[in-house]
Amino acid sequence: MAAEGGTKAILAALFANAGIAVSKFVGFLITGSSSMLAESVHSVADTSNQGLLLLGQKTSKRKATKAHPFGYGRERYFYSFIVALMLFTLGSAFALYEGIHKIQHPEELSSPMVAVVILVLAILLECYSFRTAIVESRRLKGDKSWWAFIRQSKTPELPVVLLEDAGALFGLVFALLGVGLAVVTGDPVWDGLGTVMIGVLLGVIAVTLIVEMKSLLIGEGASDSELAAIMDELASGGVERVIHIRTQYLGPDELLVAAKLALRDGLELADVARAIDEAEKRVREKVPAARLIYLEPDLYRPVRV
Repeated sequence: MAAEGGTKAILAALFANAGIAVSKFVGFLITGSSSMLAESVHSVADTSNQGLLLLGQKTSKRKATKAHPFGYGRERYFYSFIVALMLFTLGSAFALYEGIHKIQHPEELSSPMVAVVILVLAILLECYSFRTAIVESRRLKGDKSWWAFIRQSKTPELPVVLLEDAGALFGLVFALLGVGLAVVTGDPVWDGLGTVMIGVLLGVIAVTLIVEMKSLLIGEGASDSELAAIMDELASGGVERVIHIRTQYLGPDELLVAAKLALRDGLELADVARAIDEAEKRVREKVPAARLIYLEPDLYRPVRV
């Protein structure tokens, strides 16, 4: 469900951003607006980003090899991290440069109403993409807040598309304000200020994504609720207690669980094997993402003070 929802949101964003990018470039060529140029580059970057996210989804499905025995699930994190870097360099840095340049060397806009019409149409298209991302994300978000979902989600594509679409919508509003104020006041500096605002916004979003994707790429463990469920399922049946446990997500839908278990006294070898197998089965039924489980029976040695 996570991969399917992410793909649908990515495709919606891809088609919307491709159409928006073309219209914005046409608007820039007609009006000479720096806000339009910044938004054009932003949309081109977003379109490329959706392609990278789709590539990450495809390459992550490759079968495990001897060199990569745990598979390629983290490629989705890697490409999401690249997307965040592109959003910062192609989106934020370019917009800041162009905005500061236009503030220092303001130029009159030509045919500003063309830019206004294109920006309004772009807002409508971006709303469609943003709505799709919200609908698909709600299936995974549950009762969490949107910020908690972005911070805690192990599926990288949906938070990336959500923040990209949100940034695109606010960026379009900033561009519209910049062009509108430049027309109303007759001062083209407003167009440059709108461009700077776009650059700052994209920079904040890019840094947020970089931090989150870096954390996933390095390797995050199970959430508190998942860990509690795993511990409860392990410590039952022939298992007396969990001595030691480590978890790590190898991909959005694949959780590695490694634990040492203290088994009940007096179990025969066949009973030990059965207890381990039953523990693995209980965990997989409770936490489906726990696909790789390594359990080791051991003796519990309480620490003496």
